Amino acid sequence: MLTIENLTASYGAITALHGISLEVGEGELVALLGSNGAGKSTTLKSICGLLRPGQGAIRFLGEDITGKAPEVILKKGISMVPEGREIFGGLTVEENLRLGAFTSYQRDRYRADLDEMFALFPILKERFTQAGGLLSGGEQQMLAIARALMSHPKLLMLDEPSLGLSPTMTDSIFELISALRDRGTTILLVEQNAERALEIVDRAYLLDTGSIEFSGTPDELKRRVDIASVYFGGEDDGTCEVRL
Repeated sequence: MLTIENLTASYGAITALHGISLEVGEGELVALLGSNGAGKSTTLKSICGLLRPGQGAIRFLGEDITGKAPEVILKKGISMVPEGREIFGGLTVEENLRLGAFTSYQRDRYRADLDEMFALFPILKERFTQAGGLLSGGEQQMLAIARALMSHPKLLMLDEPSLGLSPTMTDSIFELISALRDRGTTILLVEQNAERALEIVDRAYLLDTGSIEFSGTPDELKRRVDIASVYFGGEDDGTCEVRL
């Protein structure tokens, strides 16, 4: 479904991605793992058009979408839940959800989509007329995910969905992600809680300073990679340790 080939991306003079390549197949749940600054969020921003790549190609359903505008990429079926949620705090839950549906709004379909979101997120039905800014952090994360789902994405990208949440709410978010995958949603997940992510994903890519150091199944990654060193640095040079 999604193929990235030799992608580079920079912020001014700082190169954040050094020719990475990865794939996400239809129906897969794939994780991007790595420490802060590894290039995980930069990869998602490049895919959804928020950052223009320097070199390489991004193909979605066989079409080259490299460097296309975010609204074009959204209409093609890629939706992202950004780090920090970025809901519209001054708008109601209903207004946030309506904005998520703007690319394909149809009155009858919209009502059916709302019912589906209420089944996935019962709390949003209770908070329907409340301002998004009055929700708890976990409720805002649910709203951000529901807003993304309202566009009927073929690929859902999640950037640090458990960040700042309580352990109980983190459990709920991971259960939700698993349920979405079981429903057939294709998901690319960036997550700082590597151990929890590896419990649910099909495959994972390990990024280190803008390069992919390892890719494989969760079992393969656990056998060959020192996860602690990925997030806290190696003893000598701060790089991750891969067991050969």
